[in-house]
Amino acid sequence: MDCLEQKDTEATAPSVIERYYTRWFRADMKGKPCEDHCILQHSNRLCVVTLAETHPILQNGRAIKSIDYKISNCCSRLNNKVSGKSKRGGQFLTDFAPLCRITCTDETEYTIYSCIRGRLLEVNESILETPTLLLEKPSTEGYIAVILPKFEESKTITENLLSREEFESVVSKRAVAQSQPS
Repeated sequence: MDCLEQKDTEATAPSVIERYYTRWFRADMKGKPCEDHCILQHSNRLCVVTLAETHPILQNGRAIKSIDYKISNCCSRLNNKVSGKSKRGGQFLTDFAPLCRITCTDETEYTIYSCIRGRLLEVNESILETPTLLLEKPSTEGYIAVILPKFEESKTITENLLSREEFESVVSKRAVAQSQPS
């Protein structure tokens, strides 16, 4: 194989995310326009919560001021501790459970939700020290949290989520609606 063919093969090789994860989306979370979330579902049932590329935090060159996993006075996602094979002790989350609050430098605050039911396994503490990871690599090192759905519910958790095609349709309809004068 010559060098040119080898470069073409490397350029088209899928990433780990594309190979092993299925992308699901939740558009307009809790009725807030454009606040879209992305769920990366692995074949082993693990789900990684990330921001969709259309989320306002990732638009218009915004900068992140702070990320807070403390949801209320008595509930902090940082206190989540799991142990053992069955991941005992993890906080159980509903579809609309808040995971964290992100404040941008322009003082806009966004709440990131779990989007699926399951046990919280881990929150990404590295984005607390390096918030730019969330902006630069939202699907990999800038993830928000890892959630494990119940085994019985693992097939049905995607019922309320959108596939890539459905999500792109929603985004294109949104763009058309925004471009039309009211």
